[in-house]
Amino acid sequence: MSDATTHLLLPYILAAQAQKHVTHNEALRLLDGLVHLSVRGAARTAPPPDPNDGERFLVAPGATGDWVGWDNSIAYWVDGAWLQLPPRAGWRAWVEEFDGSANSPGESLPGERLLLAYDGATWIGTTPAALQNMALLGLGTTADTSNPFSAKLNAALWTAKTVAEGGTGDLFYTMNKEAAGDDLGLTLQTGFSTRALIGLFGSDRFRLAVSTDGSTFFDGLSVDNATGIVDQPRLPRFKAYTNYDNYVGVGAWTKIGLNNTDYNDQGAFDAANNH
Repeated sequence: MSDATTHLLLPYILAAQAQKHVTHNEALRLLDGLVHLSVRGAARTAPPPDPNDGERFLVAPGATGDWVGWDNSIAYWVDGAWLQLPPRAGWRAWVEEFDGSANSPGESLPGERLLLAYDGATWIGTTPAALQNMALLGLGTTADTSNPFSAKLNAALWTAKTVAEGGTGDLFYTMNKEAAGDDLGLTLQTGFSTRALIGLFGSDRFRLAVSTDGSTFFDGLSVDNATGIVDQPRLPRFKAYTNYDNYVGVGAWTKIGLNNTDYNDQGAFDAANNH
């Protein structure tokens, strides 16, 4: 039989052993250092000058001094001496005060508190590198099925990934709708009552519409996506056309009859009364 347990290496009290209290106290000391593991830092390669009793550190690679050969181990200061706690796969450690550079275990930033896990070779951060297929995400507020992504904040920043970072330096924000007859746009509200709409609503024409009550909207700007022609329907004028033949003689002034309108919101065109 081994003299110590398999996972935590706690010493057994052996048969006919003298001073059993020594072995028992040693096991308690180890348990006190291992259970609910929390370390002061995760970037040191050498012991601090004046550690407090019970303090623990995750030893960074390249350890020196009393910690030489202890890379990735837990250094435990107890009863005036450093005790090495070799990690096992699956151990987790809370880093109370990150005290080094970003290339240390967990890839943390200085001052950041984080939870690390030992994978059998090194300590890694427990924050996932990617979040995929999430059903809901709320920032500062609660998301729901109507608004699967919800954010309550005072500022937001989108910035391009630079060429030096492996990007292009460009930034595109893409919004897509399934079919031309669907709606796609930005809703601008005051007190959760819509005051303006910008986008493609019911067609592929680009529209800017405004409202005073969130129910009735007026188009201030409309752009034909096929021609690029810009219309301003609310100006005191109209846009009219004819749907029958108008014969124009050569060298003579001729009145052209107009009988239909694309817009005539101000009532400036009246085909029935010829004005």
